[in-house]
Amino acid sequence: MFSNRWRRTRWALLVCAFSCAAQTPQPVSLTLDQAIATAIKNHPQIAIAQNLASAAGERVTETKSAYYPLISAAVTGAQTNSQDARIGAGALNAPRMFTRNGEGIQLGQLVTDFGRTHNLVSSSRLQEQAQQQGAIATRYDVTLGVARAWYGVLQDTALVRVAEETVHARQTLDDQVKALATAQLRSQVDVSFADVNLSEAQLMLIRARDSVKQAYADLARAMGEDRPAAAYQLSEGQPAPAPPPDPEALVGEAIQNRPELAELRLRYEAAQRFEEAERDLKRPIVSFLGVGGALPYVDQDPRTAPYGYEGAALNVQIPIFNGHLFSARAREAYYQSIAANQRLRDLQQQIEHDVRITLLAAQNAYERIPVTQRLLDQARLALNLAQGRYNLSLASIVELTQAQLNVTQAEIENTSAKYDYQGAWAALQYTIGALR
Repeated sequence: MFSNRWRRTRWALLVCAFSCAAQTPQPVSLTLDQAIATAIKNHPQIAIAQNLASAAGERVTETKSAYYPLISAAVTGAQTNSQDARIGAGALNAPRMFTRNGEGIQLGQLVTDFGRTHNLVSSSRLQEQAQQQGAIATRYDVTLGVARAWYGVLQDTALVRVAEETVHARQTLDDQVKALATAQLRSQVDVSFADVNLSEAQLMLIRARDSVKQAYADLARAMGEDRPAAAYQLSEGQPAPAPPPDPEALVGEAIQNRPELAELRLRYEAAQRFEEAERDLKRPIVSFLGVGGALPYVDQDPRTAPYGYEGAALNVQIPIFNGHLFSARAREAYYQSIAANQRLRDLQQQIEHDVRITLLAAQNAYERIPVTQRLLDQARLALNLAQGRYNLSLASIVELTQAQLNVTQAEIENTSAKYDYQGAWAALQYTIGALR
């Protein structure tokens, strides 16, 4: 009876274990392209840049509004204390006031300002295009951030596997040494060295796992995700090709493709157009004005204030003197244009420098991969020899633990070199404007 009860309990535990395992959510597979697409869709910096570009487009419409007529309606009712009332303050003339009720429409239309509005519209349109290039540059920044965080997760995950293998190998050695010490074939000194060696590996594993958690948090931030990225299972993807040997071709590609340079070129052109618009302030402004309406109630002789009214005028406004305001604005726009040109020149020099430095970093990382692989092969061979010598009592525990340490360091160097080059390749593609 006890056996049957135990058998039923065991089956119940197995069913519960399987059901709990079935309810545990499995990590979702995620590629680098999918992560970048998620970041482009969700990242707040991209949304900010896109909305700023849309706002710049509305400023074009605001500037173009000067081309269209301005139509306004008015309804006025006035009450005076006498039919002979006059306005006596605030003007040179004394216009007559009378009790009335009137409705009318006023139309104003710019005829010409001799190019100022045209230059203002051109400047705002160039600013809109510059803001769109700025949005592309923001997308590039976010894409590079995702790529770096992505390879950071893969590298730290690989280092966890290295740490786990190190712990396993050193645990095996620790068990072996303790067994030999129990059989009086090794001293307690060997046991102490093996214990220290194992504890160091366990600490390395703890640090590696903590680095993975931080790397996943960085990836979630780069993707603009609210949930932690640890819910994803990252795929390795294709390895990066070898870096090109000559930086000059890459420099030309970067000068042509980088959206930051395109943005500053457009802002410089916009500053030039705005400078022209500010110089046009000294030119006359010709405008047309038309009015029309009705006076349904007038408390006076209708012959002096008829029921309806209309009128039109052509106004020419010629600036003569305003305290050097227009000349100062023109000089300010000129200096702003020069500053925009120098910002463009400075960024172009910085990009040329970044291309060369990033290419050198990529070449260095690429050259490290075969060297660290040879280092790892040699360290493993030395470990096998040291293990054999230790088993034959021809070597001390110090030699064996040092050989294990060399293998661990070589594995870390080899893993870091591979993912460092992946990150360096992504940075190089960003620098030349080829990162999509």
